[in-house]
Amino acid sequence: MVNIWDIVTDSFFDTLNLVPFLFIAYLILEFIEHTSQKNMVNIIKKSNKYGPLFGAICGLFPHCGFSAVASSFYSTRVITIGTLFAVFIATSDEMVPIFLSKGISLEFIFELLSIKFICALVVGFVLDFIFKKKKQNIKIKEFCDCSHCHCGENILYSAFEHTVKIIFLIFIVSFIFGSLVEGIGEEKISMLLSDHFIFSKFIVTGIGLIPNCAASVILSKLYLNGAISVSSLLSGLLVGAGVGLVVLFKMNKDMKENLKILGMLYAIGVILGFILELILHS
Repeated sequence: MVNIWDIVTDSFFDTLNLVPFLFIAYLILEFIEHTSQKNMVNIIKKSNKYGPLFGAICGLFPHCGFSAVASSFYSTRVITIGTLFAVFIATSDEMVPIFLSKGISLEFIFELLSIKFICALVVGFVLDFIFKKKKQNIKIKEFCDCSHCHCGENILYSAFEHTVKIIFLIFIVSFIFGSLVEGIGEEKISMLLSDHFIFSKFIVTGIGLIPNCAASVILSKLYLNGAISVSSLLSGLLVGAGVGLVVLFKMNKDMKENLKILGMLYAIGVILGFILELILHS
């Protein structure tokens, strides 16, 4: 039986942990919007050259807050698409603490994080190379196009207002997906993967896209229970951007672009999963 109160509590605290990340991100975006656009564009052009490297490093920290920040920055073109993907792919969320609590060796955890880091770097720099024309003609978008906010009055108040709005949405999404996962159950998900081994990479990658920390929890437990292989675990974790996707769909007004990013992320997860299957089992 689904315990609604537990889902509400988990969703609340998961969302609460994101508040400082998003508030700081929105403060930065407000500052950018209130400073010289020309100087800021020049700074961003120079820093974005190494964006995927910094993105991959930030993503390694066991928290999906960085993916939410990356989505906010990409929506206003403060970072490139390569940096966005680098953060998404490197994000590990709950995997590290779960493995540590189960006594998994630090060496194995380091190997997983290293693989994610390398994949994030490669994908990030490749995407920036492919979309280099857009990168060179970068133009910062306005942070807020809402006529009912107080962006022009006070930077702190505006950052707080935007944080509250996005946090509420994240809580709702976390509750919905938490309820779905709890309703289906980890045992049924495990059986589904075992009975459809050929399609496991596609299913696991889909689980990884769930915009909730429950995705990394499920994937980690499935691996610990022997239901999925290391490559399948990585296939899901490589796309586990957490609430980053929720923030992207909320802040980036180009819905076609959002869907393309989602499709690209899924495809990359599946492809890298099969490549890692060949490498790790060769």
